[in-house]
Amino acid sequence: MPDHVHFFASPNGDEGKSLSRFMESWKRWTQRGIRQRAFASFRWQEEFFDHLLRSEESYEGKWQYVRENPLRAGLVAAPEEWPYQGEIHILAW
Repeated sequence: MPDHVHFFASPNGDEGKSLSRFMESWKRWTQRGIRQRAFASFRWQEEFFDHLLRSEESYEGKWQYVRENPLRAGLVAAPEEWPYQGEIHILAW
């Protein structure tokens, strides 16, 4: 989506960062790249919204919601036409 990001993640055992610390680092890293490559004044919002997924069914429902966002926004005629979607690693339940 042009104005926000949906990001699915799972903890990395006991060694993982808290979600807040992870998001702070991720936003800093991506903001730097966006500023260098495209928009010098780009800035992320301070806050973020998280949602805890509790089951495979919940994961599938949220994944479908994210896939259909560009369709609902009128940016594509079908979810698979959106070029900025994908999975790096499938989260196993």
